[in-house]
Amino acid sequence: MMFKKLATMMITAAVAVGFAMPSAAAKLDWTFQSSDRPGIFMYQMAEEFSGWVNEMSKGEIKINVAPTGSVVQYNETMEAVGAGILQGEFTDPSYFAGQDLAFGVIGNTVGAWGHPSEALKFMRYGGGMEIFQELYDRYNVHLVGVVVTGVEAFVSKKPLRGVADLKGLKMRAPEGMVQNVFAAAGAAPVNLPGSEVYTSLEKGVIDAADFSLFSVNQKQGMNDVARYPLFPGFHSMPLQVVTLNKDIWNSLTKNQQTILETAVWRLATEVAWQYEMQDLAAVKEARSQGIEVINWPDAERAKFRNIAREQWDKVTGKSPVAKKYIAAVVTYLSSQGLM
Repeated sequence: MMFKKLATMMITAAVAVGFAMPSAAAKLDWTFQSSDRPGIFMYQMAEEFSGWVNEMSKGEIKINVAPTGSVVQYNETMEAVGAGILQGEFTDPSYFAGQDLAFGVIGNTVGAWGHPSEALKFMRYGGGMEIFQELYDRYNVHLVGVVVTGVEAFVSKKPLRGVADLKGLKMRAPEGMVQNVFAAAGAAPVNLPGSEVYTSLEKGVIDAADFSLFSVNQKQGMNDVARYPLFPGFHSMPLQVVTLNKDIWNSLTKNQQTILETAVWRLATEVAWQYEMQDLAAVKEARSQGIEVINWPDAERAKFRNIAREQWDKVTGKSPVAKKYIAAVVTYLSSQGLM
């Protein structure tokens, strides 16, 4: 079955010749599929990344960015990278949680992070990258680096000053870890599609929602009907990954590897800072409209993290890598006075 699936993927990749034709100028000509489509900010940043790599390598490395679904399906990219059908990917690792729960836990460690810098420091200096690579080793994939897409804000019609105010709160949260953590904190979460969040808030079906970044919420009018948003967020900050076929990675010179790692680090900081600038501008606008933006004190954030930790522990028994990763997260957060 696996062979047939890979064969089908190869045929699909061959059809997408526009993305994989060798270049006369570049010594290395790769296709990286994104989980986004053209026009989306993260897709544009993937194209920026491609340009940086080409420039730093003096034209030796060319990366063609392919949109989601153009070569393989969004949830097949890791397998395709390992097989060499794609050379790399820009994606959300949570798509592969069916392979190992650790992909979901690492892709969004609910309640862990209050700022992109916290997650990036942990991944780079707290052992996160090394543990994540242990997981990717099974699939012949090398993790070049991670990107943080920003801390999601929390939409609320009621002023929430701390964890105690979550008790009985009717709120929207997606199924899985996010919903489990909020339920453990005393809230009453329900699953609603994103398209129904605004009207559900407006009609009083829910009083709060896990939705998106503050700037997105502000643009979509969420803060007009829910005038007590929490920012910076405390509950959700997804990661995206940049990966490369492991055989290709091992064949590269040290200089080429360093170029890729440097480009990912730039990508991570560019994305985090641009999102943060957009959020802060949106916060200023919201406050000028009389919206009260609430920022939880560190003590309340630590309380929420400890509630989340209990939910993390419930899934780590099903994945040795998840267990090791969460242990490292707890050690890091404790060392930084965040838990």
